[in-house]
Amino acid sequence: MARRTQAVASITSAPTSITDDLAMRTRRYLWTMGLRTACFVGAIFVPGWPRWVLVAGAVLLPYLGVVGANAGRERVGKTLEPVTPDFSLPALESGPAVQQSSPR
Repeated sequence: MARRTQAVASITSAPTSITDDLAMRTRRYLWTMGLRTACFVGAIFVPGWPRWVLVAGAVLLPYLGVVGANAGRERVGKTLEPVTPDFSLPALESGPAVQQSSPR
């Protein structure tokens, strides 16, 4: 019996579901906005140069949060190569002819 040498697609190469991807991006955005809020509140109470670091964080984090939330679905892992059909294999033979009976 001959063995097939073609690659078979693995279920682990399937992308993340849209629901899971959306939940992950929403969670990432909320964490970024929570950190931004902490930077903003911290900038009110912290004196000196750390205040300006917190202000910079409060200004830059919304941009990073939106870019991260709007990022498309990433494909992790290797990409699958297209499988070309092997035309050297024998085709299936036709089965017996089926006679149609007249409707009664």
